[in-house]
Amino acid sequence: MVIRVNLYLCWSALLLLLNPRAFGSDDTNRAPGHVLIVEHSQATRTFTPQPEPIKEMVQAGLLRFTGKSSIKNAWLSILSTNDVVGLKVLSSPGRNSGTRPAVVSAVVESLLEAGFRPRQIIIWDRRISDLRLAGFFDLAEKYRVRVAGSQEAGYDPSAFYSTALIGNLVYGDLEFGRKGEGIGRNSYVSKLVTSEITKIVNIAPLLNHNAAGVYGLLYGVTLGSVDNTLRFEMDEERLATAIPEIYQQQIRDRVALNIIDALICQYQGEETTLLHYAAALNQLWFGIDPVALDVLALQELDRQRKRAGVPEPKINRQIYTNSAILDIGVSDPARIEMDHIDLK
Repeated sequence: MVIRVNLYLCWSALLLLLNPRAFGSDDTNRAPGHVLIVEHSQATRTFTPQPEPIKEMVQAGLLRFTGKSSIKNAWLSILSTNDVVGLKVLSSPGRNSGTRPAVVSAVVESLLEAGFRPRQIIIWDRRISDLRLAGFFDLAEKYRVRVAGSQEAGYDPSAFYSTALIGNLVYGDLEFGRKGEGIGRNSYVSKLVTSEITKIVNIAPLLNHNAAGVYGLLYGVTLGSVDNTLRFEMDEERLATAIPEIYQQQIRDRVALNIIDALICQYQGEETTLLHYAAALNQLWFGIDPVALDVLALQELDRQRKRAGVPEPKINRQIYTNSAILDIGVSDPARIEMDHIDLK
């Protein structure tokens, strides 16, 4: 049996090398390691997002990424008509440094154009309070879509990531206040992710993070989906192990599309808005590979720091190496293929 499995894996790998479409992908843009960059010089003005150019960018990105001729067909090539689509944002840094509402608005409008009903669309992050302060409740009211916090939705006792490391539980964690053997070893997945959302569109800003390097796609959606995370965030090695493993076990199959909001690249400050440590790139990045997108984000953050003469921090790149080992995506920059659309 072992020989059969190994032969199958070797044959599958050979087929994939010879023909990347052998496993059903009908567009090389949607292959691992492929990133589509859409640029529009008018997407921001003095660091303020401009809705119309951003709508053009989202539309052009979806059509090129999927290889389809209409927005409806583009979305239906990666989603089904009965999906509940969770637009995962990063809201804690606010509307200027986190995921920008103008980008999410353009994505929502494209989903509505494709025939999805407002109740099928949920804008979400870890905490409702952050979503409100970042302006996503205003956006939700405009389009009649939903807003949800993964923490407020509660955690699913049947879906969890377990390690021997005991966590310091805080209010809101499923096991907070409980006593007994094994308490604090599990990180439970939000019911929002396990019971309501069927597919995730992950939209992350190009924003530095002192431990993970970039808030990005892997860090943001993973720690935004589970509780009992302090035990990982306080140790780089544990973080580099936990993020890929949680993503692989609990998140990966739910993610339909990744978008990096690269309108503005903030290379210092983390959750604090510091636009004097930022550069307007006027770009959106599309891909299915969160590792490749995060690795490119790390490179861009490094590039901007060097241009500004800012010292490069120590970055926990092991997160991305470990993710590649688990076959989540491509971490070697030399293997990342980029396509580029310049709209103006």
